[in-house]
Amino acid sequence: MTVPRDDDARSIRVNAAVIGSGQAGPSLAAALAAEGESVALFEGHLLGGTCVNTGCTPTKTLRKSARVAHLARRAGEFGIQVGEVTVDFAAVMERMAAVVDASRSGLTRWMTGSSGVTIVRDWARLDGRDGAGEQAAFIVRAGNQRFLAGRVYLNVGTTATMPPIPGLKESGAMVNDALLALRELPAHLVILGGSYIGLELGQIFRRLGSAVTIIETSPMIVSREDADVSERLTALLRDAGVQILTNAAVQTVSGHSGHEITVQLQVSGAPSAIAVRGTHLLVATGRRPNTATLGLDTVGVTLDAQGYVPVNGALQTNVPGVWAVGDVNRRGAFTHTSYQDHEIVLANHRGGARTADGRVTTYALYTDPPLGRVGLNETEARRLMSAGRRFLHATHEMRNVSRAKEESETVGVIKVIVDAETHQFVGATIFGIGGDEIVQIVSAMMAADAPYQVLRDFLPVHPTVTEFLPTILGKLAPLE
Repeated sequence: MTVPRDDDARSIRVNAAVIGSGQAGPSLAAALAAEGESVALFEGHLLGGTCVNTGCTPTKTLRKSARVAHLARRAGEFGIQVGEVTVDFAAVMERMAAVVDASRSGLTRWMTGSSGVTIVRDWARLDGRDGAGEQAAFIVRAGNQRFLAGRVYLNVGTTATMPPIPGLKESGAMVNDALLALRELPAHLVILGGSYIGLELGQIFRRLGSAVTIIETSPMIVSREDADVSERLTALLRDAGVQILTNAAVQTVSGHSGHEITVQLQVSGAPSAIAVRGTHLLVATGRRPNTATLGLDTVGVTLDAQGYVPVNGALQTNVPGVWAVGDVNRRGAFTHTSYQDHEIVLANHRGGARTADGRVTTYALYTDPPLGRVGLNETEARRLMSAGRRFLHATHEMRNVSRAKEESETVGVIKVIVDAETHQFVGATIFGIGGDEIVQIVSAMMAADAPYQVLRDFLPVHPTVTEFLPTILGKLAPLE
């Protein structure tokens, strides 16, 4: 497209600069351009960000292949004889790559076909202001190009980090993107980190044929969940052959990932150090925001101690004209929160007054079966009881759900929590078949401030897992 330039013919003027192309950036850029604005979308790597390229899309695609292999091995339980089950790992990974490529290609076609959007395939950084006062344009540099933007939207996401463990950096240990680039199945995958990424990939690679060991420093895996839910997940994975070591402090790493690697660790209560030997090492212990090279200090944008960008409910930074959306604003490290961020910003740009304050955040852990979570869990609710809050709760085992029994998917539990005074939902944990979908019913009830009686009295379909919600809500009792 042809864009207007300023008088010195050195800078490209745009109404808006969108830095980063995760889940918020492209949709925001296209919507603004559709309203007649000129928009520059900056991306120095792959369009689509983490979700499309190294997160949701590839891992959930792999999860399906792993589940098919798992069901094929269980076929005899259902009266189906399939013979020996083998996994063509290279074909599995090529299928994953094809799905990712199709998703990214579709996004690229959409962006390149959006009139008013200029895609700049380079890393962007801010470089002060051009002019005086709040009306001064933001200077954005990308390679040898210089842009002047009236507004800036940051959608730069986060990057996996490596903890400061002796020998880890030199070992060639992988983060998730490198693991997804493999075309030969790891004989023994060792994973540092027993949270969402580590558990999902651990189960996937175990089902695809790898030996898997998960090492977690905390006393339990998925430490933000209730202890009984962690125990159920631990039992599920161990029954599948995954070795899980908790309360384990990694001391050193030696060897090289992809060949032979040794992780020395001290497990609480063990008389001596333990050596875990594998062929590949995945690090899934945390992420950091991609803000270090953005030049935010040149325009006065404040960062917190970890490098995230604080924002208000409208997702505005401390500098008028600069917004931060997606993982980088620390208001939800999920694709769906990032996408909703763009909706909030766009609605307010059109004169609305939407806010992320009080947002009912729902998320899922995509093990198989999945864990769906919204609001408070039982542990968090008990902490609030010391301040005078009172709650009602109910629990129902998935093994007592007709649909789960019919499908031989009886692992899990349903837990709901209700405010004793308002009778409104404050949280739910649904671990089991369909948990990632069913939990959103409670999320919608919370967003509507509806009393639990609405869900207790509705007419569900049989046979489903959801049909047990009225039964479960009929069992509500005070949380002691």
